[in-house]
Amino acid sequence: MGRKSSIEKLAPEVRSHIERRLRENRLTLDELIEDLHEQFPQEDKPSRSAVGRYKVSFDEMAKRLREQQAMASLLVEELGENPNDKAGALMVQSIQTLTTHAALGAQIDDETTIDDVRKLARAAKDVLQAGKVSREERKAIEREARERLIEEQREKLDELGRTGEVDQDVLNKVIKAAYGI
Repeated sequence: MGRKSSIEKLAPEVRSHIERRLRENRLTLDELIEDLHEQFPQEDKPSRSAVGRYKVSFDEMAKRLREQQAMASLLVEELGENPNDKAGALMVQSIQTLTTHAALGAQIDDETTIDDVRKLARAAKDVLQAGKVSREERKAIEREARERLIEEQREKLDELGRTGEVDQDVLNKVIKAAYGI
């Protein structure tokens, strides 16, 4: 049974600082340790080897998340959705990231149980369901906007017919051509 990482035992602000520096990827391990001594002189500091092990797992997680994001973009393009439509996909991506993080944590933890695996499977299913709901909501919004636009156009055309500005026969031809009525 593995021990809990000394970095996970640190104060949240120290761990957050380490993760931010690792994301920036500008410091060597020694520079990161020195930076921790400067930023948090009163806090306990992890060993160089602990930071090194944490960096390896952090880099692996970041790599997997980048791969997932690339795969998701490819799938979206293949399925015909607009890959630049980030508004609806943002929440799904967030849930997916959290699920992946939990799955990676379960792989590291030797105490993973069947119940943990079941919960991760349920979370993965929820991620897929959220993506489906997001697509359906966007389609419904598009449908509603189109119907509203058509109704507004019909009202304007009807108004033109009532005012006599446009001949009723011409107006009927335009309506038939535009709306198939």
